[in-house]
Amino acid sequence: MKAVILAAGYGTRLQRDIDSDRSGHFQHLAGVAKPLLPVGRCALISHWASVLTRTGCVDGIFVVTNALHHEAFQTWAQEFPNVRVLSDGTRANEDRLGALACLQLTIGHFSLDDHLIVIGGDTLFKEDFSLLKFMGRFSELQAECGDSSLVLTYRCKDEETSKYGILEVDHDLRATCMLEKPRPSETQSRKACPCFYLLSRTCLPLLPEFLHEKKAAPIEERDAPGIFLSWLITRKPVYVFEVAGRFDVGNLSSYTECDQYFRSKIHTNENYLK
Repeated sequence: MKAVILAAGYGTRLQRDIDSDRSGHFQHLAGVAKPLLPVGRCALISHWASVLTRTGCVDGIFVVTNALHHEAFQTWAQEFPNVRVLSDGTRANEDRLGALACLQLTIGHFSLDDHLIVIGGDTLFKEDFSLLKFMGRFSELQAECGDSSLVLTYRCKDEETSKYGILEVDHDLRATCMLEKPRPSETQSRKACPCFYLLSRTCLPLLPEFLHEKKAAPIEERDAPGIFLSWLITRKPVYVFEVAGRFDVGNLSSYTECDQYFRSKIHTNENYLK
């Protein structure tokens, strides 16, 4: 099994917040890629690299970033011998390839042909999440059907449905559809779906098919991983694994909330996420 961490975004909202902050407390974060931001005792992305390494769940971790931050990620990766870093070749947000194109670039560049954990580089979960339990559930599903994939969900507030992709599921916790930022009145589901997927290896050939279908569409219609997930649900079985909640580092407020939580509650990386 392999893991791909998507880290090619430019964090434009966060950087605007840092530039406009008058306190001066966050200027040292200017120009830092979101996955490399310090969260608690280490960089955000190090939480993932550490648990993936400690549990032995994967035999390779691949980080796709942009050319602007490539050197910084290469320096960071020296701490993790099983991590390989790839640049998408872009240097500005306006030229970005999009998360899904970056995922396909990574799969093709490293000739990946295995079950694949896909992780958003700006996402962390609360301490109830266990990678080993998640992997155990995936193994159960694979024993029943080799095409099965598994994704995370958490319950969001009514007023938050319009911010996220919302999964509707059946009684077996199989996803039946994904609604992109629906109004609360459009669905009874409150199952928000962050970018943490375990895709069956049989799903990987479908990604270039999806990208080909969307090649003429605006990047907003082919960028977010949830768009592919919505498309995939109609073609392959996708099940959900529920967790208490997540941290999504999008702006300065959400970053400080995440950092403070980890400083106060996650005192060691040894068991976090394991």
